[in-house]
Amino acid sequence: MSVNKPTKITPPKKQGKPDRASLLERASGAFGLDNLRPAGVPKGLDSDKAKKFAPKRAASEASPEPTPKRRASDYIGEKAESAPAAARPPVASPVAPEPEIPSVRFNGEKREVVRSFLSEQGLIDPDGGASTLLEEFRIVKRQVLAAAKAEASATARRVLICSPHPNEGKTFCALNLAIAMAAERDTEVLLIDADFGKPSIMAKLGLDAGKGFMDVLADPSTHVEDFVVGTDIPGLWALPAGERTGRDSEYLASERTWEVLNRLTRGAPNRFVIFDSPPALAATPAAELAKHVGQALLVARSDQTGRAALEDAVDLLSACPDIKLLLNDTTFSPSGRRFGSYYGYGESSHDR
Repeated sequence: MSVNKPTKITPPKKQGKPDRASLLERASGAFGLDNLRPAGVPKGLDSDKAKKFAPKRAASEASPEPTPKRRASDYIGEKAESAPAAARPPVASPVAPEPEIPSVRFNGEKREVVRSFLSEQGLIDPDGGASTLLEEFRIVKRQVLAAAKAEASATARRVLICSPHPNEGKTFCALNLAIAMAAERDTEVLLIDADFGKPSIMAKLGLDAGKGFMDVLADPSTHVEDFVVGTDIPGLWALPAGERTGRDSEYLASERTWEVLNRLTRGAPNRFVIFDSPPALAATPAAELAKHVGQALLVARSDQTGRAALEDAVDLLSACPDIKLLLNDTTFSPSGRRFGSYYGYGESSHDR
């Protein structure tokens, strides 16, 4: 086997034509550019080695004396004086700290929530001990609490529960999450029924619904705390949807909504507000509410909710900075997990 040895081939020169100058040489001749010379070695690098390799320069070309060092404050003051007033960036005003006491306190009479009625609907029984359902929503609430703690703002303590379409379990998830979070020590949860078209929160708790959230938004003279309903579940409060006006989205987009929600969460670091909203692809209030919350749980029903619907719903809720996906009504676990069985509680699966 023979291997060809690479050889450098020099093309022959054309007869009668001199060698063409390089591109830099031609540019120098056309525009009068100076010949390229190596840069001089500054005094800071003087050494025997530097002197050996650096080219010699005439005395007239010696480097000037170094400029005295200036402090950063000298440059800052100089730029501030020379810059026009219109070009100066505006100074951000400091964020006012939250007050040490809540702007609103809930002192209404607490109504009884029949525990057996909750169990019949497949909801968490706050007095029933550990169960599969409770363990699953404990995982969900830990994610919500961790995100709120990391953000450390009043907006992060407002959570929107939504789904792309009806009958995908958003109200079921909103109720169970509220009950699970109310079980936290020193935590207060306000569950707001924001599904103005088909309100159901109060009925599922077995409570009478009166004036509520929409009435507060429509009448600036009202106070939201006067419409909050207490429950005998420790830490859980509810706010009915109120009377429907036909202009739900317009009221939610008004400045009044900011005022009401700020009163509910300002100065109350242990208070969470959970909204049960209409489906994102069926009504516009969900997109408006997303502008007022720091977290959103988008409920997708297993084997029912399509990917395209989820993507459209995420787009509509994009005003919320933190959107999480909550898979509902699952009957199969690849890992074989069955929460609750460790404590000796077995229960049949409900739609969730």
